[in-house]
Amino acid sequence: MDWGFPRWRGYEGGREAAQIRLCDRVGCNEQGDCPAPKSPNSPERWYFCQAHAAEYNKGWDYFAGLDAEEAAEREAAERSESAGFRESAHYGWAGSGDGSRSRDEMRALELLELEADADFDAVKKAWRTKAKEVHPDVRPGDAEAAKAFQALQLAYEVLRAAEERREWKG
Repeated sequence: MDWGFPRWRGYEGGREAAQIRLCDRVGCNEQGDCPAPKSPNSPERWYFCQAHAAEYNKGWDYFAGLDAEEAAEREAAERSESAGFRESAHYGWAGSGDGSRSRDEMRALELLELEADADFDAVKKAWRTKAKEVHPDVRPGDAEAAKAFQALQLAYEVLRAAEERREWKG
């Protein structure tokens, strides 16, 4: 390491090996630069590569273990705390998922038991399958079936209108 004057060799002369932390997933040799908690309230972290961090977080549910009422209370409390950030919704990146679907669309997809990235052909197919099961002509006099059919109709209408908007924006 000769940093004095006169300089007899180029700046590349004194390079040492860089320290890189590897992914904590067994068998992975990628750089581990994505921290993930080892347990819920622990300061200890795993360090994964991006692919394994995505796999680790894929099944994570913030509302796990809560019933619907408790989940709604927690959601309302968090919304009230972050009310100042509501302006960000104007820019289109504050919605659910990747921002391409509204909350109503996500509920409709959940009712039809479809993934968030389902295309409209899958929506039609799922709607037809489920509607055949609870159609009032198939189950006359069944109030619950009629209510389920109306919910399916509404879900289909929400998703159809959203698909039309996407095609129109085009």
